[in-house]
Amino acid sequence: MPGIYPSIIAADLLNLKKEIEETEKYSHGYHIDIMDPYFTSNITIGPMFIEPISRLTAKQLWVHLMVEKPKEYLDRLPLPGGSIFTFHLESKGGVLVMIKKIKQKNWLPSLAISPQTPIQDVFPFLDKLHQVLIMTVEPGFAGQPMLTDTLQKIDPLLGYRQTRGLKFRIAVDGGINVHNFDMLLKKGVDDFAIGTGIFKYPNPEEALRIFNNMDRIEEPNY
Repeated sequence: MPGIYPSIIAADLLNLKKEIEETEKYSHGYHIDIMDPYFTSNITIGPMFIEPISRLTAKQLWVHLMVEKPKEYLDRLPLPGGSIFTFHLESKGGVLVMIKKIKQKNWLPSLAISPQTPIQDVFPFLDKLHQVLIMTVEPGFAGQPMLTDTLQKIDPLLGYRQTRGLKFRIAVDGGINVHNFDMLLKKGVDDFAIGTGIFKYPNPEEALRIFNNMDRIEEPNY
């Protein structure tokens, strides 16, 4: 089953408790973007929001750091064990060092790549990752249309995973909606961070029911 994670960046933060209550039943967890003005031209919620969000839901948290120095956030994020921790290949700091420290925290390491980054750049790390996140928009803002050229990165990941017998999950983030979701599923995507594709609807729960196309979802096998 696909992992569907509503992205908090598109939610109404002033009514976040209500937003989570309306979406939790049909979600695998929640995707939380943390940005700085050095890696992107935008900023979002900071580490202090993680603990309140974790109190509102028992579902898995997936934190996506679009920051210049992700290592500085390792001890600032009060994430529950089993959370997904995504950092960018393009950020500063050693990838292998970050993966090791993430695992020491009992989190699941995930490596993101921006649209212009060749997919082959992540291959040396795939045997150590829980997930690879393909950014299908430029990092920084919610509501952007999907850059369809980025979808060419999916097949090489699928091929590498199969030939090497690996189990990392393939995720996408950016421009996902009810019109392209099925196509992405068929291409082999495992996990989805979906922002405005859920929260722009007057009834986000109904939007999630459409994505799931069933009355309930099962937890993914990690």
